[in-house]
Amino acid sequence: MHVAHLTATFPPHYTGTGLVCYHNALGLAQRGHQVTVITATPPAGTIADEPDPPGLTVRRLPSLWRVGNAPLLRGVLPLHDVDLVHLHYPFYFGGEMVLYNWLRHRVPYVVTYHQDVRFQGALRLPEALHHRLIGRLILGRARRVLATSWDYARASRLRHLLHACPARLDELPNGVDTERCRPGLESISLRTRYRLPPDARVVLFVGALDQAHYFKGIPVLIEALRLLADTRTRLLIVGDGNLRPLYEQHTWAAGVAGQVHFCGRVSSAELPLHYALADVLVLPSVTMGEAFGMVLLEALACGTPVIASNLPGVRSVVNDGCDGVLVPPGDAAALAAALRRFPGDAVARGTAGAHGRAKVVERYSWPVLIPRLEAIYDKVLLTDAGHG
Repeated sequence: MHVAHLTATFPPHYTGTGLVCYHNALGLAQRGHQVTVITATPPAGTIADEPDPPGLTVRRLPSLWRVGNAPLLRGVLPLHDVDLVHLHYPFYFGGEMVLYNWLRHRVPYVVTYHQDVRFQGALRLPEALHHRLIGRLILGRARRVLATSWDYARASRLRHLLHACPARLDELPNGVDTERCRPGLESISLRTRYRLPPDARVVLFVGALDQAHYFKGIPVLIEALRLLADTRTRLLIVGDGNLRPLYEQHTWAAGVAGQVHFCGRVSSAELPLHYALADVLVLPSVTMGEAFGMVLLEALACGTPVIASNLPGVRSVVNDGCDGVLVPPGDAAALAAALRRFPGDAVARGTAGAHGRAKVVERYSWPVLIPRLEAIYDKVLLTDAGHG
């Protein structure tokens, strides 16, 4: 079959949504399907650290306008020469184009619903109106809507679809490359680069530091580090964005600037080494803008335990007390207590890491998930052929 994936972001512009699209498309191409990815030209200054994989056609189009990470792309339509469109949503402008394409050419489409959008300030009301007037229509006309977990589907804006059209909703988790992210990776060079003391306890955060990802909870993590009051602990923050200067100010105000290293963006090749370096990865998100947490899978695949906010979807990834710890969103004191537990107990870290690695290999590796996606496509096309 010929499948077109439409996504707002795609490597080398690294986001969770773009990585899911990348592995969906790559896995399908490796199974013999014709796959075209339609996305935006990467932002200025983006460095392509890896070439596009063979077997994929990637169309990077200029953006005429942007809302957050969502670009209005020139040249997307028409999409009548494919069997199926796979929309990675939310994607303002992109979703409308896919809906119009269905109305005009009746090309069926599938939606991966990555998360609710939670804007702040002046955009909050327009976004809510958009969802009621257009977003529900985009989801309602999809042949299948794929939730990353049933937990998130029940708590998010998908719940109306779960009640109204449950047959159109499926669960397909995000996945992880368990060969790229694996235990035993050598990270001594990073200890030298970041000038870590021999007895340092390394806490890692990985995520975008831009306004679109304001919900990642960096201020909560910085406050937890202050409450921890352990000078041996070092916090590495991997990622960049326009909120970084503000977060750097937070570290100075909290008196922990000497314990925090802002690493900036790192290459896809070096990211697993950072997971291997860490005693624990923390995902301290504060809203349901965080729906899953791919960094949790990547860390667990490397045998690194995790601490995450007890949010719908996120909590489906972490086995609390087994391969990680869940803490109430926004609770810096609870996060500090969790940090005291994991970095300070090598036995607990090793046991949790082993459990996490085994879990992701069994449930979340791409070779497990891609056949499930392929089967969903087959059902959609068979149903459409029967109706035709």
